[in-house]
Amino acid sequence: MKEHSCQHAAEPCTRKVPIFAALTDDDLTRISAMIKHRKFTKGQPLILEGAPSDTLYIIQQGHVKLSKMTPEGKEQILHILTNGDFFGELSIFNSDELSNFNAYALKDTNICMLTRNDMEQLMTDNPDISLRLLKSVTKRLAHTENLAQSLATKDPEIRIACMIMELSDKYGKRHGSRIHIDLPLSREELASYVGVTRETISRKFSRFEDSGLIKLIGNKQMVLMDPAGVEKYMGN
Repeated sequence: MKEHSCQHAAEPCTRKVPIFAALTDDDLTRISAMIKHRKFTKGQPLILEGAPSDTLYIIQQGHVKLSKMTPEGKEQILHILTNGDFFGELSIFNSDELSNFNAYALKDTNICMLTRNDMEQLMTDNPDISLRLLKSVTKRLAHTENLAQSLATKDPEIRIACMIMELSDKYGKRHGSRIHIDLPLSREELASYVGVTRETISRKFSRFEDSGLIKLIGNKQMVLMDPAGVEKYMGN
């Protein structure tokens, strides 16, 4: 697959990623020259669980899901990432690290990549990047721990309500009192994310729709009709 520098892109990744936010324009330009850019088609794996990795992946445009396979052979989605998000950071700190997740493009996705050697040099020159990386890793770890606790303890309807609010925060666009969401996942993937069957999530969506909380438009769009109602449903 063809790779090229991100240096001359219309909107380089470096200007969109929080870990680089404190850098000067000159530093951003220098980093952009190091970055390699690749396009992945919908459904294509970026990296597979257990594979060696020495790369930080940055999403310039698109959506990526991170997932693991359970012992029963089912997919458990861990994170849904979008523009400006990154993954593969553990390989930057540990040269012997193997990927502990699968990463798949949810749509045609543009990815920028930095090698471990380049990142080590950047962190040496700009210690603030290390701190920002650590904060991001900590935040993602907290999300994973919350997901594990949610799957173990919460009622499926509450988990689905939490997922709706998360999707609203990341992908929603407000129109008056309503929020329109372009769903990045299929029904089956949404079910995987909250640990239920596809039939269960379809049934719960219908219940939320009958209650006036949401409105479904086909399989790829949802309108959050009553955000406060969903939050109340969550017990917040």
